Amino acid sequence: MLKLWRFLRPDRPAVVLVLTFTFLQTMSTLYLPNLMSRIVDSGVLRGDVAYILRVGALMLLVTLLGGAVAVLANWYGAKATAGFGQRLRTSLFAHVEGFSLHEFDQVGTSSLIVRTTNDVMQVQQLVNMMLRMMVMAPLTAIGGIILALYTDARLSPVVIVAIPILGAAIYLVMGRGLGLFRTIQTKVDVLNRVLRENLTGVRVIRAFHRTDHEVERFAGANGELTDTSVRVFELMAAMMPLVMLVMNLSTVVIVWWGGKEVNVGTLQIGQLMAFIQYVLQIMFSVMMVSMMSFMIPRGQASALRINEVLAIRPDITDAADTRRPDSRRGDLEFRHVTFRYPGAEEAALSDVSFTARAGEITAIIGGTGAGKSTLLHLVPRFYDVASGQVCVDGVDVREMAQAELRRRIGYVPQRAVLFSGSVSANIRYGGDAASDAAVRRAADVAQATEFVDALPEGFDAEISQGGTNLSGGQKQRLSIARAVARHADIYLFDDCFSALDYRTDAQLRAALRTEVTGATVLIVAQRVSTVMDADQIVVLDDGQVAGLGTHRQLLRSCAVYREIVSSQLAPEEIA
Repeated sequence: MLKLWRFLRPDRPAVVLVLTFTFLQTMSTLYLPNLMSRIVDSGVLRGDVAYILRVGALMLLVTLLGGAVAVLANWYGAKATAGFGQRLRTSLFAHVEGFSLHEFDQVGTSSLIVRTTNDVMQVQQLVNMMLRMMVMAPLTAIGGIILALYTDARLSPVVIVAIPILGAAIYLVMGRGLGLFRTIQTKVDVLNRVLRENLTGVRVIRAFHRTDHEVERFAGANGELTDTSVRVFELMAAMMPLVMLVMNLSTVVIVWWGGKEVNVGTLQIGQLMAFIQYVLQIMFSVMMVSMMSFMIPRGQASALRINEVLAIRPDITDAADTRRPDSRRGDLEFRHVTFRYPGAEEAALSDVSFTARAGEITAIIGGTGAGKSTLLHLVPRFYDVASGQVCVDGVDVREMAQAELRRRIGYVPQRAVLFSGSVSANIRYGGDAASDAAVRRAADVAQATEFVDALPEGFDAEISQGGTNLSGGQKQRLSIARAVARHADIYLFDDCFSALDYRTDAQLRAALRTEVTGATVLIVAQRVSTVMDADQIVVLDDGQVAGLGTHRQLLRSCAVYREIVSSQLAPEEIA
C-alpha cells in the first residue's frame, strides 16, 4: 500500500488541508464535554443563567466550527482521493499499454480489467478513509484518555480493561480478513472472465445450444464469490455487536461506579457526564479503527494486485541508444530468425531468412501452425526474436524506437478489430490527418465504399463495439482501409482476405498493388489465388522456409507448395 502513496503527491496541499481540518474537528469534539461539565457543575449548581448562556454560546460556536471544518475536510479529502484514483488508473493503463503480448497472456485480460477498475476503487476508498481516520482516531483516543484521567483517575480501570478487549478483536478480524479479501478479488477475476466469454461468444453459445451450461458455469463462479463474501461479512458482522457491547457495558460500569462517588460527594455530576463522554469518544475512535479494519484488508489486497501489475517490467523495451535507418525505402529482411514462445518446448520459427523489398509484394503461405502470423508479429515487435535479426532498411528493429518503427507500418490483424465510433473515425485511426477524400480513397482501395454508401449515414454511420453490426467481410475491408489510410512504408496483411469472396479479393489486390506502389507488402494467406500473383512467395512448413520464389518457380521446385496448390486448384487451373 505504501508504494502507491506517491500518487497522492500532486495533491499534497489538499492532503495538508484535510489533516489540518480533521485535527481542528477532533479538538472541537474533545473540548465540548469540558464545556458541558462547566455548565452542569458551575452554572446549574449556582443558578447562574448568564454563565450558562455564555458557555452555551461557546459550545454552539465550537459545534459550528467543528461542523464547518468537517465539511471542508470531507471536500478536500474527496478532491485528493479522486485525483489519486485518476492518476493511479492512468498510470496503470499507461503501464499496461507498454506490455508485450507475453505480459498480457501472463496476467490475463479479465484480471487487468478488474485491477484497473474495481481494485483501484477499493484502494481509493481506503485512502479517503485513512486521510480522515488516521488523524481523528489516534487523536480522539489519546486526547480522550488524557482528559478522562484528568477528570477522574479513579474510573480509569474501565478504560484500561475495555480498550485491550476491542484491540484484540480488531487484530483477529484484520488477520483473518486479509486472506479472505485476496480470495474475493481472485473470485471477481474469475466471474469477470466468465462474463466476458459469455458476452463475446454469445453466437457460439446459442449455435451449440449451450445456454444452460453457461448459466450453470456463471452460477458456479457467482456462487463461489458469494460464499467467500458471506464468510467475510459474517466475520465483520461480529465486530459491531462486540464494540457496542463493550461500549454499553463500560457506560453501565461508569454510571454505577461514578454514581457511588457522586453520592459520597467525591465526584460532581458534570464530571461524571464528561467522563462518560470521553470514554464514549475513546470507544468511538476504536469503532473508527474497526471500520478501517474492514477496509484495510480489502484495500491492501487490491493494492498488492495493483503493485503486481506495476512491478511487471515489459520484455520489449527501447534500446538505450536507438538508431534510425538512413533511408525510408521500407526494405524488410529476416536474417536467420529463430523464435520460441515463452514456455514452449519447440521453436515456432527456425532459421528463417528472406528479404522483402520495397515496391514488391511478398506472400507467405503454409499449413496451419506453420508460423505465418508469428513471422509478421516479429516485425512490429509484438515479440522479439530468440536469435537472428529482423531488419528494416538495414537496421535491426530492436535498435529502433518502437514508436518510430510502428509509425512506418500499416498492420491488418487476422481477426478484424474495429472500435465504437463512425466509419470514418475507424479508417482515420490509421492516419489522424487523413482528409475526407483520403478516407474515401482508402475505402475505395479496400472495396468498402459500396457497402458504406449503402448505410443510412454513409461514412458517419456508427459502428458498435467490436463491429458487431457488420459482417466479417465488411469488418475486414474496413481494417484494410484503416491500414491503407496510414500511407506506411511497410504493410502487413495477416490473412485478412479470408472472409472475402474471390471476386472482391481479386479487385482488392489489384487496387492495392496500384495504391501502395513503392511500399513493402507482406501478405499472409491460406488461398493460393491470393498469393499466386505476388512478386515473391515464402512457403513455411513447421516454422522453416520450405520454398522461396514465384508461383511458377515453386510449382517446379517446392513439393510443399505443389501440395497446397493441388488441394485448392483443379489441374487445368494449375496448368
